[in-house]
Amino acid sequence: MNNPDRKNGPYKSRHGKVCGVCAGLADHFGINPFWLRIGVVILFLATGIWPTLILYFIAALIMKPKPAQPLRNSGEEDFYDAYVRSPNFTIHQIHEKFKNLDRRIQRMEDTVTKRSYDWDSRFNA
Repeated sequence: MNNPDRKNGPYKSRHGKVCGVCAGLADHFGINPFWLRIGVVILFLATGIWPTLILYFIAALIMKPKPAQPLRNSGEEDFYDAYVRSPNFTIHQIHEKFKNLDRRIQRMEDTVTKRSYDWDSRFNA
């Protein structure tokens, strides 16, 4: 299996049974999720309930969810990582960028639609 997401580390699967940890790890290592789940159940029975359960839920908290679409470049990877860490802050950053662009466009429109712009462009051309 050639998985382009392997270099980014394991992601939680969006189609997993419980939290998507086993399916995500199986996808990352290129193995069948069934066998990984069997291994986790054996580990669960061999070590007792709590150690494996605690490790499983820690992995579920640490692992990022798999992106809905494949990431094509490092800019998209950086954006996805920032969004997963802090969605509200990332949305706030996007909002500020659009407000800044809107102000710049407004200034350009004001300059171009001024009455003096037409005369300046005629005389300076």
